[in-house]
This record gives sequence, structure tokens and C-alpha cells, in this order.
Amino acid sequence: MKYIYYPGCSLEGTAAEYNASTQAIMKALGAELTELEDWTCCGASAADATSYLLSMVLAARNLALAEGMDGGTDIMVPCSACYLNLRKVEDHVQQDAGLSDKINEALKEEGLVYRGGVKVRHFLDVVVNDFDPEAIGRMVKNKLEGQRIAIYYGCQALRPYATYDDPEQPRSLEPLIKALGAEVHPWTAGAKCCGAALMTTKKDAAMELTGGILKAAKGADCIVTLCPMCEMNLEAFQKPVSKALEEDLEIPVLYLPQLLGAALGLSGEDLKLNLNLALPDSFKERLIS
Repeated sequence: MKYIYYPGCSLEGTAAEYNASTQAIMKALGAELTELEDWTCCGASAADATSYLLSMVLAARNLALAEGMDGGTDIMVPCSACYLNLRKVEDHVQQDAGLSDKINEALKEEGLVYRGGVKVRHFLDVVVNDFDPEAIGRMVKNKLEGQRIAIYYGCQALRPYATYDDPEQPRSLEPLIKALGAEVHPWTAGAKCCGAALMTTKKDAAMELTGGILKAAKGADCIVTLCPMCEMNLEAFQKPVSKALEEDLEIPVLYLPQLLGAALGLSGEDLKLNLNLALPDSFKERLIS
């Protein structure tokens, strides 16, 4: 299987371990990734607040570039915010007959045209729908027996586009986690918001949201995430949240491809486990045997 790969800005910086482990696990599964040539920022959460059209053009530019590549018809996006921004272009163009012309008027400065010829897909969608969990289970070299995993899907991978899972009660990853030999932590916080960028603007509100997720994860051995912002909030703010709530809420947090890669026998270096902020050595030793 071939996919065009859009890493996005976070995976070039604070989420470099997500980038490395995603590429490593897709290679291990036999998939071919072709990184989008000359990709640029999708607009993240700031562009739309400045200009709606700008937010559409920034994302559409990347999709127009993808249409000109020989890397497959699907563009795979690990970052949930990037996925949402790119996916919105598809949706909004279908709803607004004149939006495509406005986008292409801006893109013609670079000689680009957006035609809607590629399908935007989250890494989660690709892993759970293009690969058989039982087949992946047969590839496992390091069975994760005795590990209870709290699967944290977050908001933007599921909402508002409920194309591959239920955004209120997501379950798509459970067969894969079980195929790795692990147990799924029973909770209802898997699709709740962590506060996202509110951690820099409305910190008290974000701390409360993040704290609720960490409390719900009690009893799990680790939390597995799919979003750089979620990972940052759940990792970097464990200590201040624990202090504020007067409760020890520290728990290992890692990205889905890191967990999957560990089960398939990839090394800690391949998965960049040294870059995680909340991954004690004792847990790494259990994870990478």
C-alpha cells in the first residue's frame, strides 16, 4: 500500500517521536510512505481566527501539491489538528460552490490547482482499516501481556467527521490493542477534550480537563495518544495537575505507533522513546524486552 505522507509542523519539532515511530511502523507493516514535497503549515488553529479563506488556502495548497505526486491517492496525516484542517477543505468545497474558485485564485500564484483528487486520512483510520489486526498480531515479537492500555483518541481525529469511528464512544483501536496481547482499560474519557491550546490561554480550564483524563486513566499502565497537543498536555502537565488536585496522577504516555512498534520488536531508538516526557525507564524496560 502506498500513501502520501504529510507530517505537519508539530512532527518536525515537539512531536518528533510521533514522526519517527509512524514512519518506522508503516515500513514494518509493508506500507510505502512518500513525504509530500514542499509541504507547508496547514494553518493549525491560528489561521482560521485570522482569515477563513487563508485557512482554506493553506490546507488546500498541500492537497494541490499531493495531487501532482505519484505517491498514492490517499494522504495520510498523523497529527489530528492537521488532519482536521486538511479534511475541512474537502468538506467545505462540497458545501460552497464558489469556494473552490476562491482557493484556486490564490493558488494560481504558484501555478497550483486544487481539484479534490486525494483523500485525506488520519493515521488511525489507515491503521485500523487498511491492516488486519489478526495479521498484525501474528507479527508481534514482544507480546504486551499484562499491560492495560488507556486509549485516548482525543477530539479532532473523530470530530466532526465520524467517518471511521463513533466520536462519542470510539472503539476502533480495541481489536488492535488486544491483538498486541494487551488489555484495554475500561473508561469513558477516550474522546473527551484535554483542553488543547487552552493550556496557554485558559490554563485553569485546561488543567481541569487534563486532570479529568489522568484521573480516569488510573488503573492503566499507560495512555496511548494520537495527537501532539494531547500528548503534550497529558505528559508535560502531570506534575502541576497532580499538585493542584493533591493526587498522584503520573502515568506513562506514548504515541500509538510507539506502542505498536514496541510490540513488533522495533528498538527504542527507532521509536524515539527517549523523547517522551512521561516515560520512566522502568516502563521502557517492560515495553522493550
